[in-house]
Amino acid sequence: MSLAAERNESALTAQARSEAAEARVARARAFFLPRLNVGATYTRRAYEVVRVVDGVPLVSQTQNALSGSATATVPLFDARGFPLLQAANRDREATKLEAVEARRQVSFQAANAFLSTLGLQQVVQAAERRLAFVRQSLEEAKARAQAGLASTNDVTRAQLDLATAEAELADAVGQAETSRLELGYLLVAPVEGPLAPPETLLGEASRPVESFALLAEDALERRPDLLSSKLRVEQQQALAREPLARLFPTLSASGQYSIANETNFADKNWNGSLSVTLGWSLFDGGERYAERRERLALVRVQELDVAARTRRVDVSVDRANVALRTAQAQLNRSQVAVEAARQNAEETSILYRQGIASSLALSDAQVRQFEAEVALARARYALGSALLELRSAVGLDPLGKEP
Repeated sequence: MSLAAERNESALTAQARSEAAEARVARARAFFLPRLNVGATYTRRAYEVVRVVDGVPLVSQTQNALSGSATATVPLFDARGFPLLQAANRDREATKLEAVEARRQVSFQAANAFLSTLGLQQVVQAAERRLAFVRQSLEEAKARAQAGLASTNDVTRAQLDLATAEAELADAVGQAETSRLELGYLLVAPVEGPLAPPETLLGEASRPVESFALLAEDALERRPDLLSSKLRVEQQQALAREPLARLFPTLSASGQYSIANETNFADKNWNGSLSVTLGWSLFDGGERYAERRERLALVRVQELDVAARTRRVDVSVDRANVALRTAQAQLNRSQVAVEAARQNAEETSILYRQGIASSLALSDAQVRQFEAEVALARARYALGSALLELRSAVGLDPLGKEP
């Protein structure tokens, strides 16, 4: 799960979106800060211009003219900046929670893929055991046929069972390898060697379903996706207030200072100014009101989405409880079935050697044992997946901790 959260592109993309939202807050904050611009100009003229003032010649235009200026603008009041900054802050908070949710979901995908690979790994082991049993049965059938204790039909049936067992083993190996490749894709790293069963998870999943009841109490306050949706509503509400802020006038101040290597009519080579600007858009054709209606409609869309997500939480928790209870019952039945199937296979094998049971009964017993072992492997890891589903529904991570 750590590898998936650190390397998977989905988690990294969500983190990059969070960084982008942080930058948007800085951009919204810049709306209130002053701006300073500087510039310089070089002009080459064909000749210089000299004028005489009180009998003193002064160069009013040089052949090589240099000038520089600096302009500072300070917004004194603009009501639009406040809702835009609030919207940017809510966007940042929501995006952070979405990054948490993305990492959480990637962790669940990795955990489920791990359990699935484990289950298929045990199916391969069951197929290998069945193949070993069938090979042993084939040798026994050949020996009995040579001794005249059984017909050659028993050998033919054993050979057919061997071919079937080999085909099922090949299919199980292929599925296990495919699942391992998918797990490696999620982890962005190759998965090699045997996988160890998460005994802690499987042991906790065997607890009574009633012991997990407390997990659902704070699910609404814990789910990152739901909290993010609520922040998106607040973000949209702030954006809906921005068009009304355009009804207020704007006030700004600006100052400029310039210097050159030429003198002006005041016999100075510098100049400066300070100005205050008041702007008021009295009528914009109804654009601001139209934008407000649009954004209020989007607020309603967001609110409905939050309401649907909130209702879905209870349904998801109840479904996870049902799945967990069902998985526990299936595991118990599968364990009983495996014990019975193994005992039946052993007894049938003994009876076959004694000539009491037929080869058909022996083949059927081996198939039933294989099917029971496969069902047990799937039921065991289905139980782990059911607990993961419950933890996902209540807003925890796969380890049962708050993200």
